[in-house]
Amino acid sequence: MSVTIFHNPSCGTSRNTLKLIRHFGIDPEVVEYLVTPPSRQTLVDLIAQAGLSVREIVRKKGTPYAELGLDDADDSALLGAMGAHPILINRPLVVGERGVALCRPSDVVLDVLPLQPSNDAFKEDGAPFLRDERIAADDPALIAALRIGDLPVADLAAPGRRFFAYRTLAGTRVGFGGYELYGRDALLRSVVVLPNAQAKKIGRNLVPLLATRAYREGARVAWLFTLSAAGFFDKIGYQRRERDEAPAAILKTQQAKSLCPKSAVLMVKKLGF
Repeated sequence: MSVTIFHNPSCGTSRNTLKLIRHFGIDPEVVEYLVTPPSRQTLVDLIAQAGLSVREIVRKKGTPYAELGLDDADDSALLGAMGAHPILINRPLVVGERGVALCRPSDVVLDVLPLQPSNDAFKEDGAPFLRDERIAADDPALIAALRIGDLPVADLAAPGRRFFAYRTLAGTRVGFGGYELYGRDALLRSVVVLPNAQAKKIGRNLVPLLATRAYREGARVAWLFTLSAAGFFDKIGYQRRERDEAPAAILKTQQAKSLCPKSAVLMVKKLGF
């Protein structure tokens, strides 16, 4: 099987992605793109195959993005900047049997690898790699888990919802999550880690993977309400907001209008890579 990873060994996400590829017995071609940058046309092709825009592949943190004044640059200028400063290329890009993916979080690499049985594997921080699967709103296990977690179930079947189950690589189900789409805004909801999987760093993998799925459908901002997990979401980059700061579409949801009490904390995060 031919797999290529455009890898930065200084990046933890890139190292975890490479680890997961090798976990499946695959010996990928490793391109250290800071040393051997892809050609402009190769980069254009990779971006297109990944289903992203040129701007979406540009990395800002830890790069000369601001110094180069790239906020208003067009695609041609961005490509030129990435050619001159390959640190601007976000990582890792993986070319696999099933396509090309920007693997952030690293679990996303499973999208381009053939599905196969596996033992569990763990990231550098000890969190297990997860795979997600789309499920129906009336999935009995989802409903049971939400009831155990004292989370709303009355609106599961309403239009515009997406729900996912999460398993370890060995197949152990560990949690659920969902979102509602409102243009560029997504309401994350129904996020629950099963009792037997708690305190195992599941949530820190589950939530980014869920947000990535919403991003791939056009969401650029994630909102959520929480009664008991604000501290957790603080740690993974979500910020607290007053309710009147949310867009009208979020305030019109059943979660905002009736299912989540006024004491629930509203939180938000801008989505991106």
